[in-house]
Amino acid sequence: MAAFPAMKISIATDAPQNLHTDWLVVGVSGKKPQLDPTVQKLDRAMNGALAASIKDESFDGKRGKTLSVQGRGRVKAKHVLLVGLGEAPVSEATLRLFGVKAGRAAMAQTQLVVLAPSSEPAKLRVVCEGVVTGAYRYTRYLTGARAPKKQLSKITFLVDSKASDEQKQAVHEAQLVADAVNFARDLVNCPANDLSATVLANHAAERSKLAGITCKVWDKKGIEKLGMPLLLAVNRGSKEEPRFIHISYKPKVADAPRVVFVGKGLTFDSGGLCIKPSGSMLDMKMDMAGAATTIAVVTLAAQLGLPVEVHGVVGSTDNMTGGDAYRPGDVFASRDGKTVEIINTDAEGRLVLADALAYARELQPTYLVDHATLTGACTVALGAYRAALFSNDNELCERYKQAAEQSGENFWAMPLDEDLKDELKSSIADLKHTGSRLGGAITAALFLREFVGDCRWAHLDIAGPAYLEKAQGIMPKGATGFGVLTALQLLRNLGAKTGA
Repeated sequence: MAAFPAMKISIATDAPQNLHTDWLVVGVSGKKPQLDPTVQKLDRAMNGALAASIKDESFDGKRGKTLSVQGRGRVKAKHVLLVGLGEAPVSEATLRLFGVKAGRAAMAQTQLVVLAPSSEPAKLRVVCEGVVTGAYRYTRYLTGARAPKKQLSKITFLVDSKASDEQKQAVHEAQLVADAVNFARDLVNCPANDLSATVLANHAAERSKLAGITCKVWDKKGIEKLGMPLLLAVNRGSKEEPRFIHISYKPKVADAPRVVFVGKGLTFDSGGLCIKPSGSMLDMKMDMAGAATTIAVVTLAAQLGLPVEVHGVVGSTDNMTGGDAYRPGDVFASRDGKTVEIINTDAEGRLVLADALAYARELQPTYLVDHATLTGACTVALGAYRAALFSNDNELCERYKQAAEQSGENFWAMPLDEDLKDELKSSIADLKHTGSRLGGAITAALFLREFVGDCRWAHLDIAGPAYLEKAQGIMPKGATGFGVLTALQLLRNLGAKTGA
């Protein structure tokens, strides 16, 4: 694979038509983009070609719509891309989508110039995050003619006046955020033969070291001593050892709120003895997306120096069909003592999470949040582009909904329906770990609730948007890094509330 230079991002005040670049991207709003002053200036330089294309393509500036026109020497950019911002006021989610569209357009080129829709540092940060995440490609296994020959390495944002320290800091933070999202995507895109629980733990340790924070990893013997029978049960059919990971970021801030994130880390899910059909197994490398989100969020919080104490807890294994694999009808204890009757070995994620949540609650969090690609039922209910949000605390639920709206990621609040709780009753153990197919995402959440104690808790079932068959909105095809942006926004909002 070719070695590409690191991405260089700068802020300039040049006239957009005067910059040599592969792509020049301009955001336009309203129903008449041809009346935008920048569009008119570019159109004059392009001898009317831009206005003609707007008319021919009926481009109306609606949110996310794009129009591409070749420069052909009339301006110094090879291509000009107009991206619709919709009607004013322009939200942060729209600015992020604008940035993503710009990054995707230029991902296979070297240089990109973006006329920033706003010079306000916070909005410039959001656009920059969008550009860098939009330019993401997973190319690790491409060779020969398939290997990319170019990669976006230079981005210039055009603003009204000389760059301020606040704008420079915003761009720096944006690079950290985008890198965290893309890091999570890399982990999820990596096939299971190269990403075992041990390798995942190594990545967590390396990322934590980079962020200057603590990462403790337990091997199988350590997990046995730690007391996690459900995690070990899921691991029984595998040749690969499990790992348990705890990442800790503690800022030097008095009375900082403490948020503990828990991530499901199933590096591959065959379904165990209740084996999946082959087609359903194909994308099961992505069953550790919750773990990837958790690792990315905690280390990012440290890199940004947020005034919130943040922990990440991950239980990791694969779910295989070896001779000692756990079986339907088996009964196992859990970390907190409850016994669990196994009904379907393809519902392994909630078992791993149960022990991880019991551990996490011992950290006495202000809020406890788990990310998990937990149920197909959630995808049936909400589709591929929206995650389910379950919570036992109305305040936390509202906080998460607000953060999601700010970040541009889609969640939907779901009920913890008490009428379904009886489905988890077992005649020989404290709990069955699954109910019927009806309301499957809800009964899964109700099972997890049994292990969070009195914690204010949110369960995020990200089974749909964690991994996509095609790009949608701000999310690319394949691994999306879904959840990182919303979790970060939750932490930012909490940090702002502390007044630190």
